Amino acid sequence: MSSINTTSFFQIPYFVLICFPNIQSWQHWLSIPLAFLLLIVVVSNFTILEVIRREPSLHEPMYYLIGFLAILDLILCMATIPKLLGVLCFNLKVIDLPACLLQMFAMNALVVMESATFLFMAFDRYAAICHPLRYPSVISLRFVTKAFLFILLRGILVCLPYPMLTARLQYCSRNTIEHCVCTNIAVTSLACSDRTINAVYQLAIAFGILGSDFVFIFLSYCLILRVVINIRVKGAATKALSTCSSHLILISFFYTLLLVLIFTNKMEKVIAPDVPILLNVLHFIVPPALNPIVYGLRTKEMRPGIMKMISRRGKNPDVK
Repeated sequence: MSSINTTSFFQIPYFVLICFPNIQSWQHWLSIPLAFLLLIVVVSNFTILEVIRREPSLHEPMYYLIGFLAILDLILCMATIPKLLGVLCFNLKVIDLPACLLQMFAMNALVVMESATFLFMAFDRYAAICHPLRYPSVISLRFVTKAFLFILLRGILVCLPYPMLTARLQYCSRNTIEHCVCTNIAVTSLACSDRTINAVYQLAIAFGILGSDFVFIFLSYCLILRVVINIRVKGAATKALSTCSSHLILISFFYTLLLVLIFTNKMEKVIAPDVPILLNVLHFIVPPALNPIVYGLRTKEMRPGIMKMISRRGKNPDVK
């Protein structure tokens, strides 16, 4: 009985990203909207960071969290989209092992970090609306510093096993990835050895970590809604809800797209393979483009700073 020709992951010199398998002849046209979205991500997120830095009135915990989210969005896009544009525009489909592993780790860690950031934003809104008198003592700069450390450490420690578990698998001399980036499913699907542990761990993170974040965010807004309903002061309920509207829009989009992505990957036999690939790409670039725009347009405290910076640059383009 002949043995299967397998090779260790670390003996494979590189992978080939073919991106969208069913639209190879015209997939390069997708680089135009993706490049435009990348430009929006870079400009809008740097604008948010600059406004928060310049405006003393925005040196508050909630805006530090918004700034931290902008940094995570920028890193997430830089970890995925430039390589994707290289594949689509210049046929640079080869990605070496260290880069593939690093991209896999970065994508997962940053998504987990963003989920935790939304969780702390929800807690901030809960404290501000449900316990306004205690808010300054609870949501302090010290609390935000600890929140940043928790977000970073949880993201790193939880997602470090992804490349480690992938590295232990055996591969049947296949190195063609039917995806635009090195996702867990796309890479491990090339393995000949049992990948049950990889699949179980991925589901545990998706439903245990991201799922628990969503549950706590949902509960926090249920408590906020209960308090808002009981507010008798005219206009106070509307004002309270308006402070949460931007956050609700963004978390709804983030988790909805994430859930759709998870379920389409599980239904790969009945859905065209290009669909989950496209959803994955959109998940890496649409929320980072949407987040700063929503916060910039819907947060009244940030709008004056943005308009001031735009008008200053319009009058003097050389102003830094």
